[in-house]
Amino acid sequence: MKAEISRVLLEQIMALAAAEPGEVCGLLLGQGARIDVILPAANVAPDPARHFELAPATLLDAHRAARRGGPAVLGHYHSHPSGVPIPSETDRACAAPDGALWLIVGGGTVRAWVAGPDGEGGVVFVEALLDIR
Repeated sequence: MKAEISRVLLEQIMALAAAEPGEVCGLLLGQGARIDVILPAANVAPDPARHFELAPATLLDAHRAARRGGPAVLGHYHSHPSGVPIPSETDRACAAPDGALWLIVGGGTVRAWVAGPDGEGGVVFVEALLDIR
């Protein structure tokens, strides 16, 4: 899979991640494989230094807006403040094999992943090409 994002949006995600000591998170909105908007969300995880959980109200509002003709929810972004931008075991345990796009920020870089089925009822992450325009 290939995902497109503007340099401006990518820099906004990087700046949000750099500004917080814990994991930041938000939604990726757009059409097809093109990310047009980011929607930062509160991290409501019990331990936001090591895990993220999108604020449910932000997620519900985005899906409602999409049903009314707004941009689709393509996936989300989050940061690994003291790690690398690859899915963690916690990410795997919490992910759904739904084809959602995951942008992970870590170590000053961003990598894109797609969560899909592993054939055994779990999740496998496949790296996606991130086309920065």
